[in-house]
Order: sequence, then structure tokens, then C-alpha cells
Amino acid sequence: MTDAVLANIEGGLLTLTINRPKALNALNSDVLAALEAHIDACSTDSSIRCVVITGAGEKAFVAGADIAQMSQLTPGEAAHFAALGHAVFTKLAKLSVPVIAAVNGFCLGGGCELALACDIVYASETAHFGQPEVKLGLIPGFGGTQRLARRIGEMRALELVVTGRMVRADEAKQIGLCVDTFPADALLARVTKIAGTIAKRGPVAVRLAKRVQRLGVEAPLAVANAFEAEAFGNLFDTADAREGMTAFLEKRDAAFGNR
Repeated sequence: MTDAVLANIEGGLLTLTINRPKALNALNSDVLAALEAHIDACSTDSSIRCVVITGAGEKAFVAGADIAQMSQLTPGEAAHFAALGHAVFTKLAKLSVPVIAAVNGFCLGGGCELALACDIVYASETAHFGQPEVKLGLIPGFGGTQRLARRIGEMRALELVVTGRMVRADEAKQIGLCVDTFPADALLARVTKIAGTIAKRGPVAVRLAKRVQRLGVEAPLAVANAFEAEAFGNLFDTADAREGMTAFLEKRDAAFGNR
């Protein structure tokens, strides 16, 4: 592990901080490799209930991919770099626990694609989102042409991609790029509180809810509903479900055992 991505685990919550503030947390190969290492470690750690991703400093979540590195790439190397970004972000999206992006400042290019790979996005009131790659004669390379359309709709997504314009936090909330906005100085605390709430819920149920929704959104409704019904039934064979219902009837907080 390098210091390109800082990790902190507390109370079942893993916070990952992209740590290149002088470069506005731009994504290069080192950052992607460090992020992948933390994701791999998280995938085998059953104590982690939720993940928060943010950027170091006040100016940027991630301002994009590292243009200085990209400008030196051959076509083959560029394709490899894009494949690396896709692989890392796909691993992130496939984590069994919910992943929350706390977007502080600029969230552009690869940064926007990183946020799109997360399950839930919150932003500071000073945040700006965008896919400005066409201004460089390029297109998004880490999933932006695909995840953005799935998140906000094809027409809005294409308009953002082909104009390269930035979207302020209030518009991002309006079009569905983020769930809510908070004052910049309160963002991480508010997101951490939300993540802490998730971490207290039945962990088996939370993981299954994410999995069923992910499977269902790309399936016909009847098939998706069948996924849900089967998963609902399977939970009745878990200790957590028995504890949760018993605690409700006994009017006490549930003590989930993640089983």
C-alpha cells in the first residue's frame, strides 16, 4: 500500500481518501493500483459494513485523470490505462457492501466516473461535476459514457459528454448525479453519519439488498421481482433476521452478528 490512497477503518466503516491534493487528486496508475489494493482487501474483510470515498483537501474530490501522464501514452498504453480504470471501478461497483462518494469540490472526468461507480453520491454545495474529455479531443475512458447514461438518462448524459460542461452541485442533485448536498465543512461528517447508520443495519440484509437491486435493474421486472422474493425468503434462515424481528418485538435495539 502507498499513501496515494489513505484508508481508515472505524466502527465497520472504511473511509478511503484519494491523497494527491497538490494535483487535485488526479488519477494516475499509482492511485488506481492503490485503490484496487484497498478494494481487494475490503472484499475479504467481513467486518466492513460500508465504504466512503472522498478526496484530500478542499478543492477536489478527483479533478480527473492525470493529463501529464496521459499525454505521454501511446494508443496501446492508453487502451491499457482505460482497461485498468474500468477494472478498478468495476471491482468497486461489485463490492458487496454499499459504497458512498463524498464529493468535495471538483469531480471531473475520471473523478466523475469514480463517483458513478459508487452506489450513493453526496456532494458539497461547492462541488462541480462533469465529463470534460472532449475539450482535450478525447472521450471518457473509465465508464463515463455508460454509467452516466444509466444514472441520469441518455439525453442528459450525452449533452454533458459532448459539451464537456460542468454541473454545479444544485443541478447535479436535480438531475440525479447526487442524492443531496451539504455545506463543504459539514460534508464528511454528514456522510460518515449516514454510513454509520448503514453499518448498524442488518449486514446480511444490506449486502443482499444491494446485490438484488444490482441484478434486477438490468433484468425484466418479473425476473427482478423473483430475485427479490427468493432473497427475502432466504433471509429467514439467518440469525440476523431472527435477531432483528425478536428485537423489534421486545422493543430493543438489534444486536446483529453478521450471519
